[in-house]
Amino acid sequence: MSDEFDGLDATEKAGIGTALNRCRALATKIANERRNKEPEHFVDKLSLADVHASLEHAAWVVEQKTAKGLQERSRQRHR
Repeated sequence: MSDEFDGLDATEKAGIGTALNRCRALATKIANERRNKEPEHFVDKLSLADVHASLEHAAWVVEQKTAKGLQERSRQRHR
């Protein structure tokens, strides 16, 4: 994927980087807020676990879609 990323122009790289940084910042903010609260502050621990799992899955999906988009752009450029 690194070669495909290297083939992008500066605007495309900046857009991907910005989107991933926003996702990371949001995940970090949620994790920090969760760590700062005592376990008894959570009414439903299963719901919290579901949110965490959903965020992890969303991060994986973003990563996969980014990789797929990079591959498609690379193929289009090489035609």
